[in-house]
Amino acid sequence: MQKQQEAIIAGYLKKINEVIADIDGAKKQIDQLSLLRIGLFLSEILFFVLLLRSADDSLRTLIQFFLILPVIAFGIVVRRQSRLDRKIDYKKQLLWVYQNEWNILHGIANGYDHGKAFESEQHPYTSDLDIFGASSLFALTNRCSTKTGNMLLAKNFAEKSSRDRILLRQEAIKEITHKIAETYSFRANLHGYDPDKIEQIKMQLKSQLGEQLSFVQGSFMRFYVKLVPYIGVAVMLAALLVNSGFWKILALLVVVHIGWNVLLGQKINKVFYSFGGSSNLLNGYASAILWAENQNWKSSYTKSLLDSKNLVSKEIKALTKIIENFDARLNIIVGGVLNALLLWDLKCCINLDIWYKSSSKDVIVALDHLGDFEELISLATTAYNQPDWVFPVITDQFEFAAIHIGHPLIHEQVRVNNDFRVEVKPTVDIVTGSNMAGKSTFLRTLGINMVLAYAGAPVCARNMQLSVFSINTYMRIKDSLNESTSTFKAELNRLKMILDHVVKDKDTFVLIDEMLRGTNSRDKYLGSKVFIQKLIAEKTPALFATHDLQLADLITGHPEAVRNFHFDIQITGGEMRFDYLVKNGPCKTFNAAILLQEIGLKLDY
Repeated sequence: MQKQQEAIIAGYLKKINEVIADIDGAKKQIDQLSLLRIGLFLSEILFFVLLLRSADDSLRTLIQFFLILPVIAFGIVVRRQSRLDRKIDYKKQLLWVYQNEWNILHGIANGYDHGKAFESEQHPYTSDLDIFGASSLFALTNRCSTKTGNMLLAKNFAEKSSRDRILLRQEAIKEITHKIAETYSFRANLHGYDPDKIEQIKMQLKSQLGEQLSFVQGSFMRFYVKLVPYIGVAVMLAALLVNSGFWKILALLVVVHIGWNVLLGQKINKVFYSFGGSSNLLNGYASAILWAENQNWKSSYTKSLLDSKNLVSKEIKALTKIIENFDARLNIIVGGVLNALLLWDLKCCINLDIWYKSSSKDVIVALDHLGDFEELISLATTAYNQPDWVFPVITDQFEFAAIHIGHPLIHEQVRVNNDFRVEVKPTVDIVTGSNMAGKSTFLRTLGINMVLAYAGAPVCARNMQLSVFSINTYMRIKDSLNESTSTFKAELNRLKMILDHVVKDKDTFVLIDEMLRGTNSRDKYLGSKVFIQKLIAEKTPALFATHDLQLADLITGHPEAVRNFHFDIQITGGEMRFDYLVKNGPCKTFNAAILLQEIGLKLDY
């Protein structure tokens, strides 16, 4: 597997170099076109000078013809240069995507959002299992640029799912993993834009645009705006060919048009500033949707995300064209002329209204579903980057069995993997051991892989089978000065939350690390004992990490409901060594005395 991942890294490096070469090539073409533009400008000046100096009518006619050629060529060059600029912008985003994957595989932080906004200490497990925030599961897997994608990924990590849904998502993620080479362009088309802007556009389409465009729904306005280009051409031809007095009529039309625009300016501005300047963003989103539309999807989960009968990418392209036309008003001279002669802003608003009534619903749904694709691609990319991870078997009977399971946030070179399985019936497994021996990491390893499994993702294990549980944890309990909550009170609140969940949901799986730290040792033991007995009575599976060896004796009274495991240390030449491997039975060796002795304190037993 090491060679396989090295090949993946080498593949990313190759793509990085290819994209850099493409960008350099495009920049050279732009430089060449810039020189060509200068040459065309100078040739236009030359032809103009020749025209002024020419006395021959036939030569003047020829020169006038040649005067047009640099202008046409200049326009073609500008368009070509504009396309190259867009290509470079896209390639830069694609470079970022490849570079980010290379970074992640080399232990550098993921450039996508790490999900700190989703952190909650009140959640049943996300805070304890490092699901959100820096150095979290979300930070490792997230490849979402949109707010919708980030929220969906967070939701699938934080909410219980059903077996059927998990299996459908596994199928979809596996399919995308096989298409992973094609997903990078999808991500590049979405990256680099302000996610708030697309949310603003979606909000406009959902609830505001129809009302804002009500002022262009009058039949007379629509008829006149449609007719006005023909009126303008007719009046100008009449002025040139019939009577110069028609220029006054044209001037009157211009005054009327300007007045009309000024009168409706506030309403026009409200529409424009919701969309203005977003053509590049929408082009990128349209390209991403086109990618999704062009795939021959087999997974029913993925197919359900493309439920429109129309090609939504074309509908967004049509919207983009309207917005690009609308953006002409940003140039005061061009916008002024177009509005004076053609009522350009009103024409754009009318076209937008027509588009809104025919296409907006499909586009809203498709823009939301982009987040679904991003979220699936996030987990598929993780599957591709980690070829030694496996998709777990989700069973419909009580089960949890894992072979060679490790913590996904610990680098492979230092990660220690363990085997673990539950009995046929629920048990409370008491895990004892020394400080730093690996108890807490082991509990988090099981929990975080369960979260991955229930999201439909692969897990950091050689093999894993499990049924669907509601995860509840008790690990990092903090006091709160703002809420005047002591550590002990915070612990009680957490215990109550777990007990409530255990009663409501019989499929709860509990992970507890050192319970009741905020009280004395006797109350801690008695409280832990009665809590374990409650879990046994409710037939709730649990792992209970503790330093209290007395709790291991509970197996005597509950031989079928309690199991003992431990993590130990090996002491060689006065030095401690940890293997971080879980073993059967209670712990016999502890390291507190050794650690205290190192700082000058000796215990007398």
